[in-house]
Amino acid sequence: MSTGSCIARPTETGYTGIYVHFDGYPSGRLPLLLAAYQHRFAHDVEAMSVHLIDQVAIAWDELGTDLLDGAPKSLVKRLTGGQRWPSREMDDIITSDGSPPERVVITEVNSSSLSWGYVLHPAGIEVISLYAADRGPIVDWNTDPRTRFSDSPYLWLPGHPVPASRPPRTRPAPAAPAPASPATRSAAHR
Repeated sequence: MSTGSCIARPTETGYTGIYVHFDGYPSGRLPLLLAAYQHRFAHDVEAMSVHLIDQVAIAWDELGTDLLDGAPKSLVKRLTGGQRWPSREMDDIITSDGSPPERVVITEVNSSSLSWGYVLHPAGIEVISLYAADRGPIVDWNTDPRTRFSDSPYLWLPGHPVPASRPPRTRPAPAAPAPASPATRSAAHR
């Protein structure tokens, strides 16, 4: 089942972006976008916007783990369970009159049929629950991608805190014993 969303950049009046067909919930979309920004796009929101919004012909069918290129393997495994799949553009669109399909541009005016909007601001990702509000809170770009985000549309409201819980703590690796000093090693061999 699809959860339609859009990835967009801010404009003077709202936002403009591109449609994404599958997996639009914050619990899946935000970790992928945060990790992509922090690793693949090296903190360059414009390069990320160009890739996600400008370089797609019509719309995205789904965003894949290729957006995690450059991320640590442990993070990729945590976010995807170790699975890999490519981002896919929509290429199976058939128009009623047989004409070639046109690019789907999403703005604040025509987004009412979507569930979620993700606007890529310089400070972070504005998450808009299109069921509940026309704007939403901004998730800072430095947020840990392992953070657990709520999928409840009525919690993503402007002026409210981001509905998320901290990522699970990772246990530090056990400390290795210190190597023996040369004096200790020679005393042990006597």
